[in-house]
Amino acid sequence: MAVSSAEAARVAAALSIDRLGPYLRSADGDIGKAVCLYEWNLAVSGAFYEALGILEVVLRNALSEQLIARHGSRRGHWYDDPFRVLSDQAHADIAAARERIAKLGRVELPGRVIAELNFGFWKFLLAKRYEATMWTSHLRHAFPNLQPQSRAVVYRAVDQLHTLRNRVAHHEPIHERDLANDMLVLFRVLDWIDADIRSWAIDHSRLRPLIAGRPR
Repeated sequence: MAVSSAEAARVAAALSIDRLGPYLRSADGDIGKAVCLYEWNLAVSGAFYEALGILEVVLRNALSEQLIARHGSRRGHWYDDPFRVLSDQAHADIAAARERIAKLGRVELPGRVIAELNFGFWKFLLAKRYEATMWTSHLRHAFPNLQPQSRAVVYRAVDQLHTLRNRVAHHEPIHERDLANDMLVLFRVLDWIDADIRSWAIDHSRLRPLIAGRPR
């Protein structure tokens, strides 16, 4: 929706020209068009945040289920890492998650630890270093609809979405990305995990009309 020149000037002053810089460049220096593009960026970022939230929860639950199966009947939980397979960074992430739970005065439960581990933690479980130790035996089963079951394919897709998620979370411009491709990759990963959840996510997503409505 078009904005008046006075409104555009007020918004530009409040946000700063530096903040509007990427949008001004895309709008050939037109402040009014830049503000419209900024507004659209906010809206499509919000829609991606919603869809990425679904993806993150579904992904971590699917991977955690396989890690629980791998842990079996041993004492403790998979994140205690009795096999000593996880990286030092993964151990640091787990320790930080447990510390956050303790600081909140909450009882440490597996579900709470899993929820405290960030998107990056789950992405790196799909890295090449774990192909022989975790992917081949268990993690690939988190993606029953992926054929052939290629760890590298999953990692590239999740890495792309992790980058997008970080830009959205930090209120960065995403208007120059191929957002239609980002959307397809997001729904593709959900489909690899659960086709019904993919359909549900699509039904509740605002992405398609927003992406199609990008200001010219």
